[in-house]
Formats: sequence, structure tokens, C-alpha cells
Amino acid sequence: MSSRELVVLGTSSAVPTMSRNHNGYLLRWDGFGVLFDPGEGTQRQMIRAGVSAHDVDAICLTHFHGDHCLGVPGVVQRIARDGVAHPVSAVFPRSGAEYWRRLRHAALFHDTQVISEWPVAGDVQEVPADGAPFTLTARRLSHGVESYGYRIEEPGGVTMLPDRLAAYGIAGPLAGRLQREGRVTAPGGRTVTLEECSVPRPGQKVAFVMDTRLCEAINPLADGVDLFVVESTFLDADAKLAEEYGHLTARQAGRIAADAGVRRLVLTHFSERYGTDDERRFTEEAAAAYGGDIVTARDLIRVPVPSRRRPGSAPRP
Repeated sequence: MSSRELVVLGTSSAVPTMSRNHNGYLLRWDGFGVLFDPGEGTQRQMIRAGVSAHDVDAICLTHFHGDHCLGVPGVVQRIARDGVAHPVSAVFPRSGAEYWRRLRHAALFHDTQVISEWPVAGDVQEVPADGAPFTLTARRLSHGVESYGYRIEEPGGVTMLPDRLAAYGIAGPLAGRLQREGRVTAPGGRTVTLEECSVPRPGQKVAFVMDTRLCEAINPLADGVDLFVVESTFLDADAKLAEEYGHLTARQAGRIAADAGVRRLVLTHFSERYGTDDERRFTEEAAAAYGGDIVTARDLIRVPVPSRRRPGSAPRP
């Protein structure tokens, strides 16, 4: 099982259907879990997917339409009931704080104190998330109500090259010191730098964009990401409806992915007007604009974050 993957809990917009639950997406990242937009029925979908409340370290809401938040009460109460002890960050638009409070305390239960609130406001905001191994940035989108997209970005690092280390006689604790301090004196007396024994390793990136029409904020969210999870509520024939209601089409999603240099595109948030027989059309319309890897999401599938690009080689000593 990949340690970095998207667990798709639901893929329908507005209302659930016979084959699609309301939205819900758990991004698992080296033991840290971000639950995006838990719609109605998310708690049960988590059970079906084999994930638990203990897998949730952050809850991120794009906006407060019901298909993106009606699962909050069940998830919060499950966190409390199951005795989750680690901190859980709740990120949501500040303008919808009253809706968050209603959802957070929607019924009587033995409450939990592990949830901390991080309301976002303005055009762009970096969000602290307790214990997260990445940065989380929110950008305001264009929808009928205030809506935010999220970008997860891992800090870059280096990949050590064993043959270079061996050539300089660097091993064990000395190799660790080189990585920490950037330079060491090799056994032969030569000063060796980290750059001579490593190549840059870019951090992995994920973007999550739900309800929005085309707007300037999307590209900075999607730029160069390894995994791009994006709404494609409509097919191209209904592009006018998409614009009117503040949504994207599959073709627009593909064009965004192509322009942003995305590595893997995940289409989701489908209107109930389309059935499972229409899945091929979503894929085809996105593929007309984007030549990369496309996943047309179904409930309960798991989508790995693409493995890191292989680093180049360092110069010979």
C-alpha cells in the first residue's frame, strides 16, 4: 500500500446517487491524514474504505454547501467516540464560521478537545496544521459562496548518492553529518560538500480544487503538482450551466492540468444528471486537452500520489 495516496470516499455533487456518495476525500501522507470536504455519509464510507477516525489529522472544507460539509457532525462525533488523542486541525472559510459551529455541535455527544480551528480569509493564506509534514496553502476561488482551494507542498530535500559517498570514503555517522551540516572533511583530508554527493529532490505536491468556475487562483494551486484533484461537474455540452453555477467542465479541468504541468489528474464531483455510462465521456473530454495520466474517480478507489521523479546524477569527483 502506498504511504501517499488519495482515498476517494465519494464523488457526487449536490446529492448522492445510487452509485455515488456525497463528496469525501482522505489524503494519506506518511501517516498524516487530511480529510477534504466530508459530505453526507462520509463516516460510513470511511468504514467501507477501511479507514478510521484515527487516520484523520486535519479536516479541510472548501465551502459550506451541504455536499461538502454535511458529514462533519458524524466525523467529529466519531473522533470523540473513538478516543482520538492526537490534535486534529479544522480548516474552513472564516465567512462560514457560524455554519462550522452548527455542524461541530449538531447533536448531543461527549465532546472532544483535540480539534483546533483554523478559519481562512483573504485571497491567499498559509494554514498551520499540527504535525503536518508539508505546508498547506488556501486560495480563494470563484463560486456562488466563498470557496477555497488547497495546495499541499512538501519541502524539497536531497537524495544522497551512495557511489559518490563511497568514492570519497564517507560512510556511517560521517554521511549523516554531511547531510546535516552541508560539508565534512573526508578520511583523506579533503573537504567534501553536500552538493558533491547528492542531487536535489523536489518535494511532492498535491492540489485540491472543488466548486469554482475558471479563475486566476486555480493555476497557482495546480502549478507543477504531482496529484491534482479537481471538480469536473459538467461535460462540455453543459459549459454554460457550469459558468452560471460556478463549476468546471471536464475539458476545462484537462486544460488547467495541461497548462499547470500536472502529473496525475483526478476528475470528480460529478453532477447527478450523468450516470456511470458517462464516465468515459469525462475522461475523453479531459484527454482532449491533457495528455497525462487521468483518473475518473469512483467511490472507494485509492489513487497513489505519483512516485518522485528520478533525480539526475552528480558530477564525478
